[in-house]
Amino acid sequence: MTFLYPPLSENEKKSRFRELQSQLCKHWLEPEQLGNIKQDLLVIPSLSLDQREAQKIEGVHYFEERLLFYLTHLRNPSSKLIYLTSQSLPPSIINYYMRLILGFSSPSDCDRLLLLSTDDPSHKPLTQKILERPHLIQQIHQALQPEQSYMICYNSTPLEQDLSILLSIPLFALNPELECWGTKSGSHHIFAECGIPHPEGSELVWNVEDLALAAAALWERQPTARRMVIKLNEGFSGQGNALLDLQPVSSVAPGSASRAERANTIYRNFTNMRFQAKNETWENFSSRIPDLGAIVEIFIEGETKLSPSVQGSIKPNGKVEIFSTHEQIMGGLDNQVYVGCSFPADPVFSIRLKEFGLQIGKNLAKKGALEDFCVDFVAVRQSSDEGEFYWELQAVEINLRKGGTTHPFRLLQSLTNGQYDFSSGLFYSQKGTPKYYVAFDKLQKDQYRGFLPSKLIDIIAEHKLHFNNSTETGCIFHLMSCLSEVGRLGFTCVGNSPQEAEEIYNKVIKTLDEQTTGVTY
Repeated sequence: MTFLYPPLSENEKKSRFRELQSQLCKHWLEPEQLGNIKQDLLVIPSLSLDQREAQKIEGVHYFEERLLFYLTHLRNPSSKLIYLTSQSLPPSIINYYMRLILGFSSPSDCDRLLLLSTDDPSHKPLTQKILERPHLIQQIHQALQPEQSYMICYNSTPLEQDLSILLSIPLFALNPELECWGTKSGSHHIFAECGIPHPEGSELVWNVEDLALAAAALWERQPTARRMVIKLNEGFSGQGNALLDLQPVSSVAPGSASRAERANTIYRNFTNMRFQAKNETWENFSSRIPDLGAIVEIFIEGETKLSPSVQGSIKPNGKVEIFSTHEQIMGGLDNQVYVGCSFPADPVFSIRLKEFGLQIGKNLAKKGALEDFCVDFVAVRQSSDEGEFYWELQAVEINLRKGGTTHPFRLLQSLTNGQYDFSSGLFYSQKGTPKYYVAFDKLQKDQYRGFLPSKLIDIIAEHKLHFNNSTETGCIFHLMSCLSEVGRLGFTCVGNSPQEAEEIYNKVIKTLDEQTTGVTY
């Protein structure tokens, strides 16, 4: 295959990748600027994450469906879209999105859409599977015109860098050299550089002994702490977190024992931590520390807490754009695991969220970062000495990938042709109507297992749960393939008010429960 480059050294790869990315800045146009200008898009929705951590999420291999909102690209009649998955997507799901976004009844109505798969269900990142299949790479290469194409991914790693180089098309995503800034320890460094409030924590450690020492030292700096969070440095969705309660080890609190005694006692108590991932054990958790690294940070206490986030994008020209704020809906034992979100965030603190997001985005842009980013916060309701209430914001994590808040917003944007208004923090459709939504990534019940996507789509139509293009309200579904195997579904309920979005959400739950209760297969 003559288009493949000869083996390159690591330095040559990095140089070639930077050269390709520089083309984005020269030729970049926003979707609304394209008109009929030809610009082909390759979508690689690979979860190129640590696969042992990824398997903590039930149905994670179906997350490749979450980037189907990029079908919007086909509204430009001169452009082509190539979408890769590990396994072929069910026709009913493709038809659902084609009708929803483009008004087409099936992919056959659009010869500018090419759906490809590796036909490989194994627990490996999709991009790795593609790189192992030279003939598939050749097929992709022949379908694209490099000088007018670019590539999008879920998250960027050396795997995506290699594919970009092989295809000779730029990747609109993070340079893998900058991955560290999206980790737990990297986030802390960015927050410190920007002067943004964040919980005190440790430096990155690589073994259990150093983790215990780091926890002991942190306790000395924060002697009133009640709990700490141990975080795997490359964990995600809260699944790599564990909560360490300091009450059982209070006998070695600062002032009562030496640091060595304190560290030894904490070390022995690690087995009693509350792990946020289902069925996690200390044996497995501790085995990941040498591979992924870990930090310990003070757990943010508070009777009334919220988990807002801010989303932004760094353009190829370095411009930073804030495009949404959300209230995250958290689950798990200690509300550490992401399950959904609502839009927009509370206006009481959304202005500060946007300001912090801009600061962080500009910091990342100076480091050379590109594409979407998200910053998670914890907001605690406090009272002043005068008895007035206020919200204290602390940043906890930067995500340099397309997280759970990306696809709900991008779908809304696609379906309404609307825009986020930075000053008000609201989203307005093209008709000038403000829009609100509630989105879930994890509606999961045993009774939903065995439910086929085609049956779900029939129910959507029968009970008028679908998104209505006239009213620009209703429900948009994703992760539909997850239903049959693990009983899991994702969806976004859009309303003209927060109350209407909530009502649609309740109707969806009620209908699905009624349709699956007592059903046998």
